[in-house]
Amino acid sequence: MTDESSNASGERRRPAGSVRHPAEHSAANEPPPSGQTLAAAQVTGQGLSRRDWLKGGARGVGLLGFGAAAGFLGTRESKAATRWQIDPNQCIQCGRCATACVLEVSAVKCVHSFSMCGYCKLCTGYFEPEPINLDEGAENQLCPTGALQRKFIEDPYYEYSINKDLCVGCGKCVKGCNMFGNGSLYLQVSHDRCVNCNICAIARECPAQAFRQVPVTKPYLLRGKGAAGK
Repeated sequence: MTDESSNASGERRRPAGSVRHPAEHSAANEPPPSGQTLAAAQVTGQGLSRRDWLKGGARGVGLLGFGAAAGFLGTRESKAATRWQIDPNQCIQCGRCATACVLEVSAVKCVHSFSMCGYCKLCTGYFEPEPINLDEGAENQLCPTGALQRKFIEDPYYEYSINKDLCVGCGKCVKGCNMFGNGSLYLQVSHDRCVNCNICAIARECPAQAFRQVPVTKPYLLRGKGAAGK
């Protein structure tokens, strides 16, 4: 007597209570239980093919790559949104702006707030502390490159301006103006030259920590009224 019977169509049926062959009862042929994810099915050993596993891994790598790219772009956008600048109230005119910049000629330049200037005949930012004469002779000038220039207005007034092509950012004129004058001369990073390094080389050496990052929409920290000397 056999364990199987046939119906009218010739299809063979198992008797009730018989056990299936192990190959017919393979877990790979059954879906995960209701509500169970593919990851959970992998842990429990239910229904995750090698193709599904590879797809899931590729998706995870893609998400990680997207996250890394978003972080990189965010850093670039953050860097692009700010500029390095000198706070004139913190600057001590140490001279490092002229020597520490990555550029051959520093991006730091002297600027002049004409609204604060006294237009003095004896400008302590222009002249040596004990000049021989109060004239434009190089031996009388404090600036080593002749970048600070003066023009006679009317007795006893003179106007002082900076030739940026000659200025090296040494700060000697600024030091003299701040010690004995009204501080109308000060240093600023000139953004038509600055390459906006991620970490400014001058900022790293600044003993007064006068460098800080400011919004790109307001890249200068000016004194006095307006943007004279910018």
